[in-house]
Amino acid sequence: MTDTTARADEAAPAEPENAASEAAADPMAVLAKEAADMKDRLLRTLAEMENLRRRTEREVVDARLYGVTNFARDILAVADNMERAMKALDDGIRAQADAGVKALLDGVELTERELIKVMEKHGVRKIEPMGQKFDPNLHQAMFELPDPSVPAGTIVQVMQLGYTIGERVLRPALVGIAKGGVKASAGETTSAGEAPANDNTGAAEL
Repeated sequence: MTDTTARADEAAPAEPENAASEAAADPMAVLAKEAADMKDRLLRTLAEMENLRRRTEREVVDARLYGVTNFARDILAVADNMERAMKALDDGIRAQADAGVKALLDGVELTERELIKVMEKHGVRKIEPMGQKFDPNLHQAMFELPDPSVPAGTIVQVMQLGYTIGERVLRPALVGIAKGGVKASAGETTSAGEAPANDNTGAAEL
């Protein structure tokens, strides 16, 4: 009985040892799988390179635009002083000044305009809030004034101009807002052509 079983085992065909031996029997299948894997890796690498390129471009733009933020914030003090000087020189003073003083005043005015032009060249622009509705992203409320002639929340006094650099706020404008006026109805605008005002008087983040 043992001899018969041994002869049967010898006569039985040998089975493949593993899946690799079957795959080796079909080289085209192996090549197709390798090609699919390499294509997938290539697509992933290209996607990563594109993301890296876009991120680098954004960082370069931000560095060019916002790299002067600290310097721009410091130069605002100069712009403030120039503005105060020009406001102090009313028409009466100009009319009484002699030719030399008038020339000096014209020079100060020209210097202020040139300073503003240079700041705008580097992306720094004034926030002109007078008559607009209060926006906590751009303005910082310092006080409220009773003024029933305008909708509540309208900016009626500017203590200090604000500035933006690019799409960011460099310094919020310090303002006084109307209190006690009627609320603007839907679609109504202020004298500056802005959207209806609201009662949000929170201070903007510096």
